[in-house]
Amino acid sequence: MLLGAESFRRLTESHVAVVGLGAVGGYALEAMARTGIGRLTMVDFDTVQPTNINRQIFALDSTLGRTKVAAAADRIADINPGCEVEPLELFVDEASVEEILSRRPDIVVDAIDSLNPKVQLLRSSYLRGIPTFSSMGAALRTDPLAIRVGDLSESTHCPLAKRIRKRLRKDNIVSGITCVYSTERVDFDYSQDIDPVQVETGTERGRKRNTLGSLPTITAVFGLLLANEVIKTLCGTP
Repeated sequence: MLLGAESFRRLTESHVAVVGLGAVGGYALEAMARTGIGRLTMVDFDTVQPTNINRQIFALDSTLGRTKVAAAADRIADINPGCEVEPLELFVDEASVEEILSRRPDIVVDAIDSLNPKVQLLRSSYLRGIPTFSSMGAALRTDPLAIRVGDLSESTHCPLAKRIRKRLRKDNIVSGITCVYSTERVDFDYSQDIDPVQVETGTERGRKRNTLGSLPTITAVFGLLLANEVIKTLCGTP
């Protein structure tokens, strides 16, 4: 009723890849499923843990221990059985990025919370010419009115965005990636590199990450804004 028949047809014929099904990516995926996007590729290597329940939409008492992609696939099937869903239980690295992007999604949503995989995905999708919408740091923030949408080059007061820009600049990528970020100042040092360790899912992939507190309200807004940008782009809505 709001977007019109032609825009809805575009949504049902579109393919979006969501990489990272945590607090931000889960809400983005849910919103796109409810909007009628026809094909969704979902990427995450982790399982649902009790510590996820405070902020992740797929984390329920009934889904504890399941892979996030499996829990998400079941939920989407319950929302829209007509949606073509492809769950990929993958850790994002140089090899798996190629596997993900070889499916030729119309749009990529980056909701990864680790720096190296995030940069690898953004670099690869940009160089392939795939429109990409990326979440910057949502943890430690409490003010939803400080959340913005804009080009990565325009983001301010986000230490994570600053590090990503620095890494991408080595490949002459300085603009062209839309991101959701917060201008709220946080007191945290993102510059510490930590050696790779075994993570709690049992896989040897991944890096030890600092545990940062976050509100479900803020991470949800990040995810819903990402979905909103995707929907507008697919429909051609200014």
